[in-house]
Amino acid sequence: MSRSSRTTLLSAALAAALLATLAPAATAVGPRAEPTARAEAGGGGGDGIPDLTDSRGRVLTLRGWNVGDKAHSGDEALSSVTEKHFRDMRAKGFNTARLLVFWDDLEPRPGRYSRSYLRKIERVLDWAAKHDVMVILDAHQDVFGPAFDHRGIPAWATRTDGLPFTPHPDDWFSEYFEPAVQRAFTHLYEDEDLRRAQARMWRLLADRFEDHPAVLGYDLINEPMGELREGEDLATAARRIEREQITPMYNRIADAIRSVDRDSWIFVEPTPIVGEGVPTGLGRIDDPKVVYAPHFYNSAMEVGGDYDPSARWIENYEAAVTLYPKEYKVPVIVGEWGPLNNSLPNMNRFYREAMASLGRYGSGWTGWEWCYGGGYCAVDATGAFRTNKELTAEPYAEAVAGRVRSSAYDPAAGVYRLEYDAAGLRGSRVTELALPSGDWAVRARGALVLRDRDGGKARVLAAPNARVTVTVTRTAPARP
Repeated sequence: MSRSSRTTLLSAALAAALLATLAPAATAVGPRAEPTARAEAGGGGGDGIPDLTDSRGRVLTLRGWNVGDKAHSGDEALSSVTEKHFRDMRAKGFNTARLLVFWDDLEPRPGRYSRSYLRKIERVLDWAAKHDVMVILDAHQDVFGPAFDHRGIPAWATRTDGLPFTPHPDDWFSEYFEPAVQRAFTHLYEDEDLRRAQARMWRLLADRFEDHPAVLGYDLINEPMGELREGEDLATAARRIEREQITPMYNRIADAIRSVDRDSWIFVEPTPIVGEGVPTGLGRIDDPKVVYAPHFYNSAMEVGGDYDPSARWIENYEAAVTLYPKEYKVPVIVGEWGPLNNSLPNMNRFYREAMASLGRYGSGWTGWEWCYGGGYCAVDATGAFRTNKELTAEPYAEAVAGRVRSSAYDPAAGVYRLEYDAAGLRGSRVTELALPSGDWAVRARGALVLRDRDGGKARVLAAPNARVTVTVTRTAPARP
């Protein structure tokens, strides 16, 4: 979702008003835990939030970035995404990419799908597989699509009933509140022919890529929005839209995907309002492999402001965002996060506290975004982390063959510890650790450690039902 000048004071004011109306619901959690800690026995996020798992039953942790190309379409689609993206991400310890794909590129005319675009997606997936990066295919939209000079839902699937649209070039997110855009969402949710077209599009994608070794799952639509009714505040509207329109949409698309793909994970998002600590109104998605995939953005920071610890935004967000996965027993992956200006005085603290919070309840995250430059980019033109972004690179257990008892990283000491009970006789034997740039010593009690030649990965082999303790210690600082 993010790009420069994502939200202006208008959007911030809406969010502030929204938080005021929901103060009782957004109660703060307890004191922040340092070091980053995850997976108390019984669930990936604690308090009954399940783990994400792979086909071998191993507990997964995803750490990675969004990868996409909004600037190019048609014959030039995905041209700015290269193999270098995946090679560099993996070299710095990241194992996941959320790849932006656009319906308007896939189906430029009704029923006419672009074989060229499918081949481009496949080429990107091949690069990801080559560098051992898992991919979430994200059907991305911003402000609905090209009918409003953005990307996403095709112009032929955009119905506005003649309602007005005024561009806001300095505040693109506020364009979601334009009458024509809101009505377009209503038609997408309610018109039977558009429902069928959206389901067919997803069935085609799933049928084409279900067997690709890089594909982990499908994010059904980026940051869905909807139409406010007269007199309805933003919080009430968001919950109604999520409950009455977005939940049925997700169930329709899930059914279409399952007609061709029984195994991949399905990622479902609330409206972006959840980023301000607002519990979602989403209902149950009737599928056994659903992941809740909210985004983690703060209005003040999105206009370039500094992190304000006293506002307790992270605590409020964590308290609200964990309600849905606890109720419906689904894992959590935060699909987008990261501020616009990373070099302000409090941003070092923000990244440390955000990493700790994300580790408490989630199975991972994909930050915004892996690109080479300024703004939201993770790295600069030379490939070096931009200020404070290096704090996102930690050792972690990307796949645990057993039941995780505890997992924690102390960034000050540079020490990661993992304790787990190895799987039984029929379970996987291999636990995999991802190591960021730098020199790391890996020791295990109760298991054997094998290191990859390039040093970026370690494998731990344990006997059935063994109690295993793994310690990873930084022995030299990370290279740029």
